[in-house]
Amino acid sequence: MNTLAAETDRVSMRRDRLRPVLAASIGNAMEWFDWGAFVTFAALLGPQFYPAGDATTNVLQTLSVFAVGFLFRPLGGALIGAYCDRNGRSAALRLSLLMMAGGSLLIALAPPYRTVGVLAPVLLVVARALQGLSAGGEGAAMSTYVNEIAPRGRRGLYSSAVYISTTLGTLVATLLALLLHNTLSPAQLGSWGWRVPFALGALLALYGWYLRGRMRETPVFDAVRERPRNPARQVLRAHPRTAARVVGFTLGATVVYYTFASYLPLYAQLRYGVPANAALWAAVVAQVVFMAALPLFGMAADRFGRRPLLLVFGCGFACLSPLLFGLLSGSAVRLGVVMVAALLLFGCYAAAAPSATLEMFPTALRSSGVGLPYALTVALFGGTAPYLIEYLSEHGHANWYPWYVVVLCLISTVSFLRYRETKDVDLAAVGEV
Repeated sequence: MNTLAAETDRVSMRRDRLRPVLAASIGNAMEWFDWGAFVTFAALLGPQFYPAGDATTNVLQTLSVFAVGFLFRPLGGALIGAYCDRNGRSAALRLSLLMMAGGSLLIALAPPYRTVGVLAPVLLVVARALQGLSAGGEGAAMSTYVNEIAPRGRRGLYSSAVYISTTLGTLVATLLALLLHNTLSPAQLGSWGWRVPFALGALLALYGWYLRGRMRETPVFDAVRERPRNPARQVLRAHPRTAARVVGFTLGATVVYYTFASYLPLYAQLRYGVPANAALWAAVVAQVVFMAALPLFGMAADRFGRRPLLLVFGCGFACLSPLLFGLLSGSAVRLGVVMVAALLLFGCYAAAAPSATLEMFPTALRSSGVGLPYALTVALFGGTAPYLIEYLSEHGHANWYPWYVVVLCLISTVSFLRYRETKDVDLAAVGEV
């Protein structure tokens, strides 16, 4: 009888942990659906928000706004990170979704350039600023919540939910693009079809906000008695080396992710003539394989530690990036193979890094400690990656870009080598504020 009662309690406790993680993950997927829709539909947005020009020029203009959105991520990382450390993880996650919904709704309703002239790209920049602020705080808040709700020894597995839900959002945006391309004519897409993903994204984000309103706060955060007024300043004063280590962890990974998981299908269309449908299906297959593999990588991070997986990621891309780019051609099959290989290698980072970085900071500074340096690095390197690869290609230097990835991954590998394993730490006992 006692055994049955104990087993019932264990099942109940597991359910209590998984429900809030599921709610956080659904919200995260909806947030990244909104974020990913912008680059997925970049080729359609350019002619709507800028003067008439050739396709490449319009894409470059739209991608520059994509990069501008990233410039607001450090501010979002600082502001929402501080809000998260002062007011709670669940409150910060609700705030980030409201901001993302506002940005998407503005894009969905914005008039085109031919109607309002220069106001059109201005509205696009404002919308991306809102989305940038949201995305800057979402990553750290989501990772912090999931890690603090997870039992010790399972944080790697639970952390896999971060990139699973992120990729799910991107996947849904990709599938919607396929649906629209196959059901609407080019004229319909250019007239009103491009608005559909952003209107839908705003509605989904509001639903995610509702789900997150029912999430309980993490016990680790509730146990904190003293919360600093300015967590970001406290991080820079008390933990500058740890914040710098987060930058080192993120350098290679952010460029890899926004190159191979986000932009590569559009790059293959523009540079190698891969048909849009085929390129998008290659991305779908790669994203599904990536999501399926992430829990396995998470369990490996819990068993063997974060450091081995991080080193596999860093050394792997430092050695293989030129080869992966060299395999690209006009074949969608090759594109799919490259994306699957790249995302599986990136999975070593995705399953280990969220836990590893958060395990370095005390609870009262955890979200700010990761959020600001992470968002700053993503803004400077991840957000500019699609624009840089297009710029180099336009000027005849496409072969330089893989070596750029190599250099950044080598820098990250040095950071991984200097990192001391943290898989067994007690989050409630990390450091002193």
